[in-house]
Amino acid sequence: MSRIEGFVGRRDLLKWLGVGGTGIAATAAGSGLWKAQQAVAQKPSTSGQKPQPISPDAALKSLIEGNKRFVQGKRQSPNQSKLRLQETATAQYPFASILGCADSRVPAEIVFDQGFGDLFVVRMAGNVVSPTAVGSLEFATAVLGSQLIVVLGHERCGAVAAAVKGDPLPGRIGTFVEDIKPAVARVKGKSGDAVENAVAANVQYQVELLRGTSVMLTQMIQEGKLKIVGGRYDLDTGKVTMLS
Repeated sequence: MSRIEGFVGRRDLLKWLGVGGTGIAATAAGSGLWKAQQAVAQKPSTSGQKPQPISPDAALKSLIEGNKRFVQGKRQSPNQSKLRLQETATAQYPFASILGCADSRVPAEIVFDQGFGDLFVVRMAGNVVSPTAVGSLEFATAVLGSQLIVVLGHERCGAVAAAVKGDPLPGRIGTFVEDIKPAVARVKGKSGDAVENAVAANVQYQVELLRGTSVMLTQMIQEGKLKIVGGRYDLDTGKVTMLS
């Protein structure tokens, strides 16, 4: 499969997805958006330097080290300068992707001590794997070149707590709660705190879903171009513990 500056070429990606010429013509608006996204993804940065490839293990190490700095109060706040802002205005090459909870207390860039353009972050209540989330992560991986996805849950997650409680919920709140209930069932009756047990189980469950839901991501995992792992964020200490 050909790659442009380390990323999948549009023609090969469409072929990979099985999209023919007729389908493209019939969805001109969607194709136009895709072209725009590809242009952003593949345009060189203003610094003139191409991004250096980073392996899944190296990406994970960088996140772990960044979180360690955050916990110790030694943040370096990298890639947050005006120059970096200008560089990422025309291109993005995130080295890792995060599927995290929408909870306002868990901002990924701060937690992992990263900056502009470093992380591709998808946030859903309960860090659940939805079709939209999967599509976004496929884009981050196949087009932007991210080789690591971290499913990041957190202590005392309200969405998980609601799934454990099991009461009817108003509006569409129950939609993501239903996505968590299979994980809750896995640890039902287990000793310890029911919510915290379910938080860990939900991370592991969502990791499994993400690995098995997308043909694209599965293939990249098999080729050694992608790793999907899970982690739990401690609201009290700021530490991320890897779970899988």
